[in-house]
Amino acid sequence: MRIPSTQALRALDSFARHGSVWRAADELHLTRSAVSHQLRLLERDLGFELLQRVGKGVTLTPQGRRYALDVRKALSVIGEAAARHESKGVAGSFSVSCTPGFASLWLCTHIGGFQDMYPDVALRIQTPRRLDDVTSPDADVFIAFGIGNWPSHAVELLCDIEFTPLCSPSLLNKLGGLPKPQDLLRARLLHLVDFEDWSRWFAATGVENPDPECGTVFSDMNLVFSAAIAGQGIAMGDELTSRKALDEGRLVRPFDIAIKSPRSYFLVAERAKADHPIARAFGSWLQSRLAETAPRQSLSLA
Repeated sequence: MRIPSTQALRALDSFARHGSVWRAADELHLTRSAVSHQLRLLERDLGFELLQRVGKGVTLTPQGRRYALDVRKALSVIGEAAARHESKGVAGSFSVSCTPGFASLWLCTHIGGFQDMYPDVALRIQTPRRLDDVTSPDADVFIAFGIGNWPSHAVELLCDIEFTPLCSPSLLNKLGGLPKPQDLLRARLLHLVDFEDWSRWFAATGVENPDPECGTVFSDMNLVFSAAIAGQGIAMGDELTSRKALDEGRLVRPFDIAIKSPRSYFLVAERAKADHPIARAFGSWLQSRLAETAPRQSLSLA
């Protein structure tokens, strides 16, 4: 078996994370045909099928998914090794604006790794009022949640998000279980900012909600999760930011069904700041750490 090229492995990793050739091509700054060509070459070098057709689309085979996970871990190790050797001389003040939920539920639980690699960087983390706000003059980079439309900035996709119902084990027991998606209508629903995510999930699962604006609305994901953990209702959340609560058993997934969010997390910076050594180091560390903590696959509904 020939040793696969790094470019082909990155094409596979990007396709596995985004689930589409065009999103992989956009992230890697390649054409769609180039990404498809790299995946075909990788299949040839490996000697087994990575891709399979499902309807009009293409997805990874079970063996392809397992291999892609190994590739992601290997690329992460390579990235961290490069970062350790680059850390010398990376110093100075650096400010990150990050959405509140991502900051408290993910970034704050991992940021020590970046500081260990770059001890001479004086790091500041702030939160914006809006999830897609990239206007703070005090921030060097932004971790924003949106559709990627910041035309005057350098924009790098960090990860796509899938939403799924989450609740406390005590509430699930109190409700006597939730065998079917329509059983969620027996519980109080918890919303972030608006009713869009729950409405999309019910539509995707074929459940008609007679009162789509019922429940409690919160302005911050921390508040949504706090209420869910306390058994006050069922949240619509993602596995990336809820991973710790799920691992500790404070939250559970009543259904293994998720919907893809129309918004994603992006690393955004003014073009003049994007090539700063600290910005490059932070972006590289962030991508590597996210790859290591990627959520498991779910049954995803568009």
